[in-house]
Formats: sequence, structure tokens, C-alpha cells
Amino acid sequence: MIPTGDKAVATLTPEDIANYHERGYLIPRFTLPKARIDHLRATLDQLIRDNPGVRPEKLVSAHVVGQGGAANPEGVKGSKAFLDLAMEPEILDMVEQLIGPDIILWGCHVFCKPAGDGQETPWHQDGHYWPIRPLANVTVWVALDPSTRENGCLRVIPGSHKAQVTHAHLKEDREDLVLSQRTDTSAFDENDAVDLELQPGQMSMHEVYMIHGAEVNRSTQRRAGVALRYMPGTSVFERNLNPADGQSGVPVAFATRPLWLLRGQDRTGRNDFKIGFPEASQPA
Repeated sequence: MIPTGDKAVATLTPEDIANYHERGYLIPRFTLPKARIDHLRATLDQLIRDNPGVRPEKLVSAHVVGQGGAANPEGVKGSKAFLDLAMEPEILDMVEQLIGPDIILWGCHVFCKPAGDGQETPWHQDGHYWPIRPLANVTVWVALDPSTRENGCLRVIPGSHKAQVTHAHLKEDREDLVLSQRTDTSAFDENDAVDLELQPGQMSMHEVYMIHGAEVNRSTQRRAGVALRYMPGTSVFERNLNPADGQSGVPVAFATRPLWLLRGQDRTGRNDFKIGFPEASQPA
């Protein structure tokens, strides 16, 4: 199991950055303090209570406050605590080292796998599902519970991002999966998989083309984490695209998804930072 890191260190080393580009993922030394994780775990418990009709693995846009109900296409009533997490300066410092100074937050997905029946996340590439062009993103996956082999931790195929190719994904006619499309197995060797075991407060960072997934949680311990999605200001969130043709297995509404410019500039001049916000709370 990977040891708990030094929470005071929020800078990636040159070796960290080189490993990220070579392998497609890294586990930084920085960790969030226990009090912060305890608060987020309590927030997650409330999030689950606020969204009784949503599988806890499918809490999409958990950072968007004031949504929920039939009127919201993504269906989740979110919490500002997850937005605050996505704006954590130390996390953004590390993201900046990987994608540059222009950082746009466009997503936050809580993956909470209940003990005993936590759903499988099939092997996939994030970019297959996302309307970002050119395709560029770093995901920061923050562990709220221990994430182990036994309870379905994130698994990655090191180096599978290097060709910068989105492989074919095949539709799965199953109701017990987080996502409904799976990367064609001819594109990779599952024997190469690495398990990213994390303790609460630890996090992993991974590249948009990397093939990854997670097993069913058949253990007696819940596994919960928060995936924070950041794209560089050189890319466009193309709201008219839905690359998976509505067949992702989770409800998404890219046309109305709010974006936050957290650092730097929108170098394209094409990203809309007003859509998805009530008029009174639109960013300046």
C-alpha cells in the first residue's frame, strides 16, 4: 500500500512530472489533512441523502450548488464543499505544473461504491466521453475512504496514453456498470494494470487518454473518491458535442454545464463562463 505522504508538499518534482508524461498518472506527495477529509465525508453523506434517486457511483457535477430534481438534466443536487475542493490552491499548483497556467474547471464526479455492491467501472478512456477539443485534461482523484484492491480501487494501464489515440469503445448492455461503454480489449493488455491504492486524503492524477477502470466492490468497506476535472485554457468545451451519443451510462448535459476559469486566461476566446449559472451569480 502506498504510504501517506507529506501534506505540506504541494509541488511536483521534475521526476514526478517526467513519470506522469511517461506513465500517464502519478500519486503526488501532497495529502489533504484529516479534518478536511472528515468534513468532505460528512458532506458526501449529506449528498447521498439529498440525491436518493441517484446511484452513489454516478454523482455527476457534485460541485454545482442548487441543482437537482427533474428540471436538471444531470439530476444531482450538489454541494459547495466539492467546489471548494476543486479550487484548493495546492491542488491547482500541481495541476498547473502539468497543463500550464490557464486552468478551467469543468467537472466534478463523486464515485462512491457502497460495500457489497459497488458497481464496476469498465476499462475506458475519459476522452471518449468528453467534448473537449483539442482533447486535453488532467483528472485529480481524491480519496475520501481507503481505496484498495479489495474495495475496487482505480486501476490504470501505464503508458496507454502515449499514442494520444482514442480507441474504439464497445457498448455494454448491463445495468450494473458505472459507464456503459468499454475500451476494446484489443487496444491494451490487462496484465499490465497497476492498482492505485490510496489512503483518505491522498490523490492520484491521470491523463485524458490513459486507459483505466475499477473493479466491483464486493468488500465490507465503502470506497469513495472525488474526480476533479481540469482542462487547459487552450482547449474549448464544445457544448454542441456529445461524443458518446448519450450512451455513457451517466446523465450529462454538456450544453448547460458551468465552467470556472480558475487561473490564467481562456486562450481560445470561445469558452462560455456564463452558461449554467443563475444570472445573479454569474462569474465576473
